[in-house]
Amino acid sequence: MPHTHTAKKRLRQNTKRRLKNRAAKKSIKLQLKKVFEAAESGNADLLKQEYNKAAMKLDKAAAKRVVHPNLAGRKKSQLARLLNAKAAPKP
Repeated sequence: MPHTHTAKKRLRQNTKRRLKNRAAKKSIKLQLKKVFEAAESGNADLLKQEYNKAAMKLDKAAAKRVVHPNLAGRKKSQLARLLNAKAAPKP
């Protein structure tokens, strides 16, 4: 346990930040699952909406450094490829 008052304050801050970061990561993971479920359903409009929500959450988390910006870019790229594959007309 911390002894000084600054160390105690730092512990309180870290606890709050950890909970916020975990909630943000969980929210991203749930949104990614929704995108994949929309892709499985075959509904292109729903897939586009869920992709937009996921991209927005990833961008916000990357801007706040909750997740690494490269991770956000990589996930957005993967989802965009999925979106384009599902939206493209089949020959």
